[in-house]
Amino acid sequence: MKKIYAEQAPKAIGPYAHAIQSGNLIFCSGQTPLHPDTMLIEGRDASEQTLRVLNNLETVLKAAGCDRTHIVKTSVFLKNFADFELMNKTYEAFFGEHKPARTTVEVSRLPKEALVEIECVAELVKS
Repeated sequence: MKKIYAEQAPKAIGPYAHAIQSGNLIFCSGQTPLHPDTMLIEGRDASEQTLRVLNNLETVLKAAGCDRTHIVKTSVFLKNFADFELMNKTYEAFFGEHKPARTTVEVSRLPKEALVEIECVAELVKS
């Protein structure tokens, strides 16, 4: 098992690694829409926040040696399920033709009052 920390990603706000590699799988901790430089929430709505979250996740994946095309499963946590359409459009644009498995749930609260948090599992493919 290997801990992964991404220098360019927002710092962890708790006692956890950005990701853990176990075998050829990368388990990414949930990312919120924190801007890595300011550690403040970026984005006024669920669409903008989703894009920041996905970019943060990809930063972590790059530190692990892969990218968004290696994601096999995501879990999306929304503060308000009424934001599903905004999140979904941004999510779809980000992934394009790549369609990982996904679970989306509404939660009562997210860290720092974020509107969205996403975690993922990716497969590290060696060339």
